Amino acid sequence: MRLGVELRTFAGRYDGDNETQVQAVENLIAAGAKGILITPSDTAGIVPTIQKARDAGLLVIALDTPLSPASAADMTFATDNFKAGEMIGMWAKEKMGDKAKDAKIALLDLSTSQITVDVARDQGFLKGFGIDIKDPNRMGDETDPRIVGNDVTQGSEEGGRRAMENLLQKDPGVNLVYTINEPAAAGAYEALKSFGLEKDVLIVSVDGGCPGVRNIKDGVIGATSMQFPLQMASQGVTAIVEFAKSGSRPSASNGLDFFDTGVQLITDEPVKGVQSVTSQTGLSMCWG
Repeated sequence: MRLGVELRTFAGRYDGDNETQVQAVENLIAAGAKGILITPSDTAGIVPTIQKARDAGLLVIALDTPLSPASAADMTFATDNFKAGEMIGMWAKEKMGDKAKDAKIALLDLSTSQITVDVARDQGFLKGFGIDIKDPNRMGDETDPRIVGNDVTQGSEEGGRRAMENLLQKDPGVNLVYTINEPAAAGAYEALKSFGLEKDVLIVSVDGGCPGVRNIKDGVIGATSMQFPLQMASQGVTAIVEFAKSGSRPSASNGLDFFDTGVQLITDEPVKGVQSVTSQTGLSMCWG
């Protein structure tokens, strides 16, 4: 590649596949790698293996999802996921206007494992919407009566459909849906459509992948917070190359404990007080 380094890639067999990530890290240690970029499937479960890599002299950078604790990696290159959630929460509150005080909210999370990125997006959304989040490091402890409930999606379209159906059974009056990502949002929309409710419910999400931005344009999703994973990866590779050459380590962004790669609200229905760009602009910046 252009930077003159050998790049090896590994992928899990499914979302949450920690065992394959453990094997990949151990293989890289044995191969004499200089550094590792990892989006952890199990933010706590992978930590002992990451420590082995750091003990062996590798620079470890978490991408998008901090480890538990975040200090288990040398640095995290990520979206401010709490801010991403907060932006869609603020947008939803302004969009609903007076109806926000009587909202019936379905929260479609990733899993029950309290994964850092899952928690940050969920809690940021609730705070942005004006709900007391109790412990910001834990989902599901809120007592606001507007919350219908939480369900899990594994970040997939099928998971989103199933979770939406479950929460509609709990309360068919749901009128606001938060989803961990855009595939889950697409599944939620299909479930709502099957009940003839798609025009009555506002859906918000996080990611900014091209299919998700197209769903903004098509009216499936009201607003999404776009992250920039290609920037995370490219800047992460550059940091490891610099570490290999000079031993220098990346620094966190001002006031944060991670390197912030930015976030942008995408919507075709802008509201007062929340900066956004249109889906047309979003399509020029999206990924995937």
